Amino acid sequence: MPGRKLLARVMFYIVVVHLGGGTGFVGRELTKLLKQKGHEVTVISRQAGPGKITWADLESGGLPPCDGAVNLAGENIMNPLRWWNDSYKKDLFTSRVDTTKTLAQAIASSPSPPHTWVLVTGVACYRPSLVTQYTEESDWTPFDLLSRLVKEWEGAAKLPDETAKSTRQVVVRPGAVLGRDGGAMQQMLTPFWFGVGGPLGSGRQPFPWIHVSDLAGIIAHALEPTTQLPSDQPVVLNGVAPTQVTNYEFTKELGRIMHRPTIIPVPGFALDCLLGTERAVILTQGQKVVPKRTLESGFRYQFSDISAALREIVGS
Repeated sequence: MPGRKLLARVMFYIVVVHLGGGTGFVGRELTKLLKQKGHEVTVISRQAGPGKITWADLESGGLPPCDGAVNLAGENIMNPLRWWNDSYKKDLFTSRVDTTKTLAQAIASSPSPPHTWVLVTGVACYRPSLVTQYTEESDWTPFDLLSRLVKEWEGAAKLPDETAKSTRQVVVRPGAVLGRDGGAMQQMLTPFWFGVGGPLGSGRQPFPWIHVSDLAGIIAHALEPTTQLPSDQPVVLNGVAPTQVTNYEFTKELGRIMHRPTIIPVPGFALDCLLGTERAVILTQGQKVVPKRTLESGFRYQFSDISAALREIVGS
């Protein structure tokens, strides 16, 4: 086109299921970023609308031609309006595993599958520890409900060998996603504003985290063309910041930036009662996760330390 820089036409299918709470938080950030880069974005949603196709469309008509596919779908695991019971646990699995399986099957059935297929899961696959450091190369086996969820989730994304010859498979495992408009911060800020924020449990547990802008950036980075040949095994990228903090350090820094005290700890047993023991471990335990391969891939973080991230979020 005369007078304009030519852009390759790129259509990304960003799977965002709006189920309340923080659902769609990362999807909105990623959509904004991709559009800023000049890409075309279509959302796969439960309901039709401009710039959207539905899951029913996907199952009946297959995957329209595109260059990248991303699955961000899933019921909010920290939804404060839902009790921790069998019904909720079932929704956590089906909303993740079933949508992933549907999209993976659509990719495998496509006459022109995308060049990249990205699944976003989580760091719950790594066993909590105060000392062990986990990279993308660390071996792991399921040990509790949430790690079993990650195992099934990532297993549902695996493409047949023939499709994997042309479609690069990527799994991004984020920690707690921090940002102004949703995610983990949405429920944290209120008690801190009232001066009743404090460490969770012992406070010694690692707190793997990432700013939402950087998580969107990692996903967009993974979608970019690469000279790396597709493999039958996915490329794993840890979606966490390169600087590690404990829950105590995070809490103190947030209090400092907000000019609020952080002297009231929240006992672990209280979180167990409120959230359910299997879910409370997300807050009371943690993992030291290192983004080794993410850094080696050349991705550059906007917010590599917790102070800069919190200042951007709180607006100080």
